[in-house]
Amino acid sequence: MNKVRCMIVDDEPLALDVLETFIQRLDNLELVCRCNNAVDAYNCLQNEHIDLMFLDIQMPKLTGIDFLKSLPQPPKVIFTTAYRDYALDSYELNAVDYLLKPIAFERFLKAVARVTPQEQPSSRPTEVAAPVATAPTASATPYHEAFIYLKADKKMVKVMLSEILYIESLKDYIRVKTESREIISYQKISFLEEKLPADKFLRIHRSFIIALDKIQAFSATAVDIGKSEIPIGRFYKNEVLQILGQNNLLEN
Repeated sequence: MNKVRCMIVDDEPLALDVLETFIQRLDNLELVCRCNNAVDAYNCLQNEHIDLMFLDIQMPKLTGIDFLKSLPQPPKVIFTTAYRDYALDSYELNAVDYLLKPIAFERFLKAVARVTPQEQPSSRPTEVAAPVATAPTASATPYHEAFIYLKADKKMVKVMLSEILYIESLKDYIRVKTESREIISYQKISFLEEKLPADKFLRIHRSFIIALDKIQAFSATAVDIGKSEIPIGRFYKNEVLQILGQNNLLEN
């Protein structure tokens, strides 16, 4: 089987890692180059045959759009960006697709299918990866040893799952509150929700995930954790109170 030879161009190491992981899951994709700037990407194109380029738009010195315009015979391109404003430019440049970060694996598959319609996920693990690096999964690691890495202040910050009190959504960011600190990270709360063990964490509001073992008290409308009172969302109320074993509060 002829593999589609890919390259990734992105100035964010975490974005490079996520796309590399996605590419490695598909048997007919091959990663040839990963570059964090346009100069390295140009050199790769001069020395390697590339069929498909995953190209970030917002990069220092030379944007992905300007870089693509500079290429006389560019490969097929899938733009990757955190900004919606460039969609029209991408279509004018005949891009295959336009992926908004954080990128879900299912959305990645749809984009790749436009280049390789016959492609299906391989037999390798198919859990959705997000821009979150994790230790071995909770099923393979004792909970007190499990952790995640979150990107914050241009670093990958290690956070032990057992220390998390709650997670709050701040639009495109999340605030992770632990017993001793808080971490602000560019991340969607829904992506992180998929990574957390369901028997340890519970979504109680569109903006909040809580650690079940950190609950100090709760009512039909809120949960007390640490010094914070976390609201229970109206659409989450029935499920939350049933999980907490207090169906009688539903009538109050």
